[in-house]
Amino acid sequence: MTTPITNVADLRELARRRVPRAFFEYADRGSYDEVTLRTNRAAFERIAFRQRVMSNVDNRSLATDIIGQPVSMPLAIAPTGLTGLQHGGGEILGARAAEKAGIPFCLSTMSICSIEQVRAAVEKPFWFQVYVMRDRGFTRDLIQRAKDAGCSALMLTADLTVQGQRHREIKNGLSVPPRITLRNIFDMASKPRWAWSMLRAPSRSFGNLQGRIQNTDSLTTLAQWIANQFDPTLEWKDLEWIREIWPGKLIIKGILDPRDARVAASLGVDAIVVSNHGGRQLDGAPATIDVLPSIVQAVGDRMQVLFDSGIQSGQDLLKALAYGAHAGLIGKAFLYGLGAMGEAGVSKTIELIRKELSVSMALTGQTDVRRITPDIIWRKPGDGLLNIVNIEDTGVPCRT
Repeated sequence: MTTPITNVADLRELARRRVPRAFFEYADRGSYDEVTLRTNRAAFERIAFRQRVMSNVDNRSLATDIIGQPVSMPLAIAPTGLTGLQHGGGEILGARAAEKAGIPFCLSTMSICSIEQVRAAVEKPFWFQVYVMRDRGFTRDLIQRAKDAGCSALMLTADLTVQGQRHREIKNGLSVPPRITLRNIFDMASKPRWAWSMLRAPSRSFGNLQGRIQNTDSLTTLAQWIANQFDPTLEWKDLEWIREIWPGKLIIKGILDPRDARVAASLGVDAIVVSNHGGRQLDGAPATIDVLPSIVQAVGDRMQVLFDSGIQSGQDLLKALAYGAHAGLIGKAFLYGLGAMGEAGVSKTIELIRKELSVSMALTGQTDVRRITPDIIWRKPGDGLLNIVNIEDTGVPCRT
């Protein structure tokens, strides 16, 4: 008898069994000692809701907008690299599931399926995430391809100009495209569902990088290319030429400091993503949820503040909304669903979060996701960074 899937943790366990170890741990683990990875979860777990009763919560609305785009709930799928190695055609499956659910999907530069392959598979535009490379001509070409595909927003990732080391990727001998070696042949052979999906996949290498990188068949060559091409000279002034190429909605991902948030607001960015890259970059950085209130306070209503790093449930999403986020993004939770069950697993992840959000809103006396306030959270003395910025004193605006 099959055990029912009741939460994202169930999907994670199923993905762990179905996806080869190197690819599962690429999605699942963090950088260096994984302190920030663990802190993201611990910070969510110590936040307590205020339960409210005897209030009519029968008719609840999760609908809102994200950067002007109507959405069925305040959630988007974050850009994730190597998605198509969790399940064949993974980017296409994720984009389809998001489209059906009425939420945005963001495609990564480091995707397995290309911009064009994903666009051909869906009806509505998606977002595209870009890294600024030393080869600015390549970056310009990527942005132009996103324009040609009708992408509705460009997300610039700002916190990966130098890559944090992820020990598991090195120890697992991660390779792209997957190579059969004595070390991994038994692992891959024991994952027939995954192998079948890869055989039918439209792409098994970096779809957006074809013609730019030669012989990227191992982690070593990929790391060398990243070290040579990711641009550590990236500065705020570089937004000028990006704006010249990209006239549409612009999102900056990787903000953890109110000072950077204020700069982004002053430059007319449409939204920022408060993010520590899911604990995969600067290990020892604070949990994203802990710094969120101060960033919301810093920018007020000048832009939308989005949130990622650690959302595993609708309750996590509700806590982020209470702290002032306009919407949340899921990365790991999305990849668990994808690795576990393909497109159906992504849809399952979204629906689990949707139901948990709706139920938790009801039990905290809320009926409209656009009007969640810090009042639904208990302040807990002695919680460290959480207590440095008292939520009720931050002037967090209600969403309208």
